[in-house]
Amino acid sequence: MGLRDRLIAQVRESGPMSVAQYMTACLHDPADGYYSTRPSLGAEGDFITAPLVSQMFGELIGLWAVACWERLGRPSPFRLVEMGPGDGTLMDDMLRAARLAPAFVAAADVWLVETSEPLKARQRAALGDCVRWAASLAEVPDDAPMVLIANELLDCLPPRQFVRTQTRWSERVVGLTDTGDLTFGLAAVALGQALPDAPVGSVLEHSPSQEALGSEIGARIGADGGAALLIDYGRDAPGFGDTLQALRRHVKESPLAGPGEADLTVHADFPAVLAAAAREGAATAPILTQGEFLVRLGIGARAEALTAARPDRSEVIERQLERLVSPDQMGELFKVVCIHTQGLVPPGFET
Repeated sequence: MGLRDRLIAQVRESGPMSVAQYMTACLHDPADGYYSTRPSLGAEGDFITAPLVSQMFGELIGLWAVACWERLGRPSPFRLVEMGPGDGTLMDDMLRAARLAPAFVAAADVWLVETSEPLKARQRAALGDCVRWAASLAEVPDDAPMVLIANELLDCLPPRQFVRTQTRWSERVVGLTDTGDLTFGLAAVALGQALPDAPVGSVLEHSPSQEALGSEIGARIGADGGAALLIDYGRDAPGFGDTLQALRRHVKESPLAGPGEADLTVHADFPAVLAAAAREGAATAPILTQGEFLVRLGIGARAEALTAARPDRSEVIERQLERLVSPDQMGELFKVVCIHTQGLVPPGFET
């Protein structure tokens, strides 16, 4: 029995499920979940991430990590952690750039936090034995400062969705049509907190999973020191909107069309994540766009250097640069935030 049939049977037996429960099953069901069985990255896959657009992205993040480590006092050892490391390209590019600082590489205890076995295999092929794996951040040893990178991780952490009707806020759920197929509907729900007033039809997303990660990172950095760089598409201010989407072969489809067969994502709620981290004692930097952040790190100069070395690739490098920083591509939609030790000024976030 496939995932769709099992979800239908579950709803028939137990009643409608929340959007968060549905998204979790689609992505992480052990037998048929997208990340458990068929994650497909790159131009020929379902979606492409910044590290796959250009080596410049990972190289600059690697140099950011080195500069951050230096501002932390060059601790040895320290944990260099990537959460949601995809196919390993980002960490590979980071470590190549970081070889310019041999002391950084020598001090780094490198960890990848990954739950997908297919992606672990790709990471192992890319990185060999220079890294270790953990299924959660809690499994990464503490008692040492941490420099953490997470690119397009928050968008995989599911939200609950609430819809403003004429009389109340109701929760959007996944139920069944009269013919027994999956459909979205609304259910009355007892809310633990008051939701803001909004026009009828407004959708409010609240992701306990995203906030929990913010709390976990904030507590870890508050206790051990360090900095965490989170990069994702999402909002920089509280707001309304249904951001749930499914991507298959770079084309959007209904999130209900093929449970487990497409990548399901939502926008990151950066204000909520940063607030959760701050409640645990960490400091947070202002939210930047990806374009602004990469320009501050010197992506223009890096593009010029690559072009000088390979003039035959000048047009490709220019397209890659535009893809990463242009406001009408990844530059504006993607945001960058930093959770860090009190008193640290993280590179790129200087005011």
